[in-house]
Amino acid sequence: MNDFTNAFLLVYAGLFPVLNPIGSAPIFLGLTSSCTEDERNALARRVAVNSVLLLAGSMFVGTHLLVFFGITLPVVRIAGGLVLIAFGWKLLHNGAELADQRASAAASPSAGIDSFYPLTMPLTVGPGSIAVAIALGSQRPAGPLTVPELTLLGGSAVAGIVALSLTVYVCYRFARRTIALLGGNGVNVVIRLSAFILLCIGVQILWTGYSTLVPAPRI
Repeated sequence: MNDFTNAFLLVYAGLFPVLNPIGSAPIFLGLTSSCTEDERNALARRVAVNSVLLLAGSMFVGTHLLVFFGITLPVVRIAGGLVLIAFGWKLLHNGAELADQRASAAASPSAGIDSFYPLTMPLTVGPGSIAVAIALGSQRPAGPLTVPELTLLGGSAVAGIVALSLTVYVCYRFARRTIALLGGNGVNVVIRLSAFILLCIGVQILWTGYSTLVPAPRI
């Protein structure tokens, strides 16, 4: 039970600060501002399900895919940081206009597509989360493991991911009630502020990957 708890907390605590569902909730609310309450709840559920699939896939398959294609983790960070920078920059400058466009698309019959981009990726599960999930998946104990041990580790990792996705759902589900006191202008300000933070996170991820690939010269 201790091993299960430790692995669960490792996954949850390692991914939660990068996932940051509380900080992403205002952007989610802005992007779905033209949706009804039922439509927004449905989108929140789809984002939570997509997050489980994306994080679990990254954790259990990501390392093998990187090895197969000869891609290193720093390169993933650089590419992911660029994607996050592009999304944050666009949201920072377009603000409410982009939110209205995304919300209108989300209310269309192709809402399943928009629930993945940009609501799931890169808003919720960004490149930083994927990189952390891949890194956690690569931290397997040395030596051969028995089937019960593998089942325990895999179950604890999945439980941590599911708990994170439930946290995302709760934050997105009640985003309007949480931010209702801000009003329209307040929400727009929060969207732009969150977009700037998202842009900074993208730059940080990009710099982390670059610093790993190109170490600082010795003086």
